[in-house]
Amino acid sequence: MKYTYLIINVLTIIFPVMLSFDKRVAFAKSWKFIWPGMAITGLLFLFWDVLFTIHGVWSFNDKYIIGLKFYGLPLEEILFFLTVPFACLFIYACLNYYVKWQLNNIVTRMVSNLLIGLSVPLLVLNYTRLYTAVTFGLLAVLLVLLMYYFKVQWLTRFYMAFIVSLIPFYIVNGILTAWPIVLYNNAQNMGIRVGTIPFEDHFYSMALLLMNVGFFEYFKNRKALAV
Repeated sequence: MKYTYLIINVLTIIFPVMLSFDKRVAFAKSWKFIWPGMAITGLLFLFWDVLFTIHGVWSFNDKYIIGLKFYGLPLEEILFFLTVPFACLFIYACLNYYVKWQLNNIVTRMVSNLLIGLSVPLLVLNYTRLYTAVTFGLLAVLLVLLMYYFKVQWLTRFYMAFIVSLIPFYIVNGILTAWPIVLYNNAQNMGIRVGTIPFEDHFYSMALLLMNVGFFEYFKNRKALAV
């Protein structure tokens, strides 16, 4: 059906939008802090998306999109970089409100170092595979900057939110890759799948969410310091 990918985008965002007005989490009050970061992150990832599409990293099944494209990207793919981060930021905000437990700093550092230690060799060993190289290169750079340059404290809560976000991730990406709506070129990735989802997708999603949460925390804290 031509509207399938569009419907997935709508279903991804509709409940977070509706529940944003809940008086306890009051996520709607934080919307002003998420738009700048979503715009910056979205532009970067859309830049890669255009390059990936041009170089055949992935393509889109015309049976499931309405056909409106910008620089080769379907409208639905562009919306994906708004709906998914918004939904995941909503998860992050809800967990911050309802769950007071968090990883301690030692465990957080271990997890970050493990991810960096995984990303660097995977980048080196797969430098000819565009999707793999960009995904693990970007993730390694982000984690090094956040851990050792900016020394952010919110990573302790980010990892918990990322684990929870894997639930909708497997639903949405599972549909996108199983039907398939998005078709991946295995010459540009490691060819390892979790079900129908490329292994790299997990870490591409993590990099996307790291940037969005990072900007969200930055703009929120900047406002708090200005008061």
